[in-house]
Amino acid sequence: MTARPNARELAASVREFLETEILPAFEDQRMRFRTRVAMNALSIVERESPPPGPTDPGDIELARRIRAGDVRDGDLEALTAGVREKLLVASPGYLERYE
Repeated sequence: MTARPNARELAASVREFLETEILPAFEDQRMRFRTRVAMNALSIVERESPPPGPTDPGDIELARRIRAGDVRDGDLEALTAGVREKLLVASPGYLERYE
């Protein structure tokens, strides 16, 4: 089990928000249509997103140790490198602001 939502869960959440909060607020048929198109696109993302991969047992153990206060040499460097790798994919602009 991961602490963050995967692509399927994110798409489902946004689609549900559009369906329950946004769509009912529009009287304009053009905006209702566009909202439905967006909802359909999110349904495709949900359907076609790969299932989340297994969590690395090493990551689980590292998290347990850190929570218990057992931080060892190299732990923070390893975490920093992992976060950097993820930011390079997810949000490179964010990373560039702090380097």
